[in-house]
Parts: sequence; structure tokens; C-alpha cells
Amino acid sequence: MVKKMGNALQEFIAQETSAGIILFCAAVAAMIAVNSALNPFYLAFLDIPVAVQFGGLEIAKPLSLWINDGLMAIFFFLVGLEVKRELLEGQLSSVEQASLPLIAAVGGMALPAAVFAYFNWNIAENISGWAIPAATDIAFALGVLALLGKHAPVSLKILLLAIAIIDDIGAIVIIALFYTAEVSSVSLMLAGVGTILLFVMNRMGVIRTAPYILVGTFLWICVLKSGVHATLAGVIAALAIPLNAKDGSSPLKHLEHFLHPWTAFLVLPIFAFANAGVSLAGLQISDLLAPLALGIAAGLVVGKQLGVFGFIFLATKAGLVKLPAGVTWLQLYGLACLTGIGFTMSLFIGNLAFVDPDQIETVKLGVISGSLISGLLGYGLLRFAPSPDPAAIAKPA
Repeated sequence: MVKKMGNALQEFIAQETSAGIILFCAAVAAMIAVNSALNPFYLAFLDIPVAVQFGGLEIAKPLSLWINDGLMAIFFFLVGLEVKRELLEGQLSSVEQASLPLIAAVGGMALPAAVFAYFNWNIAENISGWAIPAATDIAFALGVLALLGKHAPVSLKILLLAIAIIDDIGAIVIIALFYTAEVSSVSLMLAGVGTILLFVMNRMGVIRTAPYILVGTFLWICVLKSGVHATLAGVIAALAIPLNAKDGSSPLKHLEHFLHPWTAFLVLPIFAFANAGVSLAGLQISDLLAPLALGIAAGLVVGKQLGVFGFIFLATKAGLVKLPAGVTWLQLYGLACLTGIGFTMSLFIGNLAFVDPDQIETVKLGVISGSLISGLLGYGLLRFAPSPDPAAIAKPA
């Protein structure tokens, strides 16, 4: 059983590593497209009008919004599946297992937001971006860990996974509470009906995934029309999928296994290509020091380090948690730096926080610069951090 779980973890990390490389390539492709003769074609591609109509119901959006509202709903659906599995039988299924990553994640969300607020508190048009540096991009972070090979112990990778999952839960709550437009009561009531139906099917023991996907699609449409961000429908639908069925199968794990490569190698790279293009024309140092860009970059670089490492240090000294076996304080600090790679989720929240094109460009600048610095710093620390003495690890307490 332990060997099977270990193989599953290795397979997951390998997929995330490859996904991180493809995600990086998609971001670079977007940068090249925006800053070359391909710029008009890139912008025209994102503005392609796409409409779906069924009777009086019509959803008409440019392609960029279908990517952000539609494809990303699939990503959040997968996040919901992972969260439910981890809460019921994974790294977050007990207080002892969840304590360390929970404390680290709380610090890693609170401190970056505080750092951002420090730079933007008196700028009314910027303050809505406070949550942008609070997110961690698990694919990129695990990709950096994989490059380190044996310099990064498995327990460090497991801790990073757990922190990222709790980080995703926090991002979902933040989006639901703070990035919701004017609400349509009728659409919200219909979304409530869809939600109830999903959980009724769960209680009735429905194990086929097709009915859940059908009702989940209806829920996505209702949430989209309600003013609440549509990606949250993916999370709600995921939480209704049964983890274990009476016949011994696991609909949730089957869906998770099926969706993970599609999300990692298609959905997220498309999102990155559509959102990572930053124009470098006329870029000056002063642009990086603008309060919005600086607040995001400092939040990712400084806030994440202080939040994750600082909260772990204080909780450990207070006797609330114990360090993972085989991990040194310097390695933990390197991990804290890697959590500052925000990219996908930070860009996503940035698109929710702002509508002005200039602000969105500044957000991209802050996210990319902060993520790049965090990744390089984390890699450098972990690459040269000495490993703990194996004899000391094996020595009984």
C-alpha cells in the first residue's frame, strides 16, 4: 500500500514537473508573440468572438474570456477533486498531518496581502489587487524542485504539495467572497437548485460521472449568469463526486486521474499563453517600481518568505508542529521562496481584480518578475543547502 502511494506521488510530481516546463514555454511564447510582428495576430486571436445559443439562452464572449471562465472551470474542478481526496484520506485528513501545511499556508496568504497593502493602501484603484500575491503555482514550484534532484528530499515535495492545496482552498474562498460582481438572484437560485441536485445524487449513491458532469454544466451556466465567478461551479461540482463507491471503485480518483494530464498539458498552458503576454516596448525600471507592480512582486518575494517560513518557525518553537523528517531550516527557507512563484493563480486573480488594460499589464509585470526572482532564489538556496546528517535523522528521540 505504501509502495503504491509512493509510486502515485512520484507519477504526480513527474507530471507536474513536465507541466511546469510546458507552462514556461507557453508563457515565453506569449511574450514573444506580444513583442514581435505577431502582436496583431495574437490580439486578434484572443478577441475572436465565440457564441453558444440554445433558444433564448445565449453566452457570447471573446475567446480570452472563454479561456478564463470556461477552461479554468475545468482546472478548478480538478482542484476541488484533489482537495476532497486530501481532506478525506490524504495529507490533510488528520489534524497532525494538516497542522504544519495549514499554518504555513495561512502565513503564505496573509503576509503577501499585507505587503501588497503596504505599497498600495492609499491608492484606491489598486487596492483590489491585494490577493494577487497570495497564490502559489504548484506546477512551476514542483518543476523547480524536480530540477534539484536529490537536493530536495521527498518530504519537502510532500509539504509543498500540501501547502499548495490549502493555498488553493484559500484562493477559492477569496474569489467567492471578494471577487464577485453584482448578483442575479434568479440565476443564483437556479445555481442553488443545481447544487442541491448534485449532493442528492451523491447521497443516493449515483456513481456514474456523466450525470454529475451534466448537472455541473448547468450549474456553471447559472453561476456564470449570476455574477459569481463561474470557475467556482467547478469546485462545487467536484465536492459532490463520490470518493468511494459500494462496488469498490472510486469515481473521484478516476476523474482526477483522467483530468490531470488534460489540465496540466492543455488547460493551463492555454491559459498561460492567453494571459502572460507582457509588452516590453518602452519598459523602464520605473515601471517595475510602480506601486501595483512593486506590491505584487514584493508580496511574492518578501511576503511569501516571511509568511511561510516565519509561521513555521514560530509554530515549531511554540511546540505546535514538528519539522518533516530529513528537512533542514535552510531547505524550509528555500521552499518558502518557491511558494512565491505565483504565476497561474496570481494572473487569474489579477484578471478578476482589474478591468483596465494598463493595470492588467502592470499586474503581469509584477507577477512575472516576482515569480522569477522567487524561483531563482529558491533554486539557489536548495541547490547549495547541506543535507542533514542521516545518522541524526535515524537517531531515536
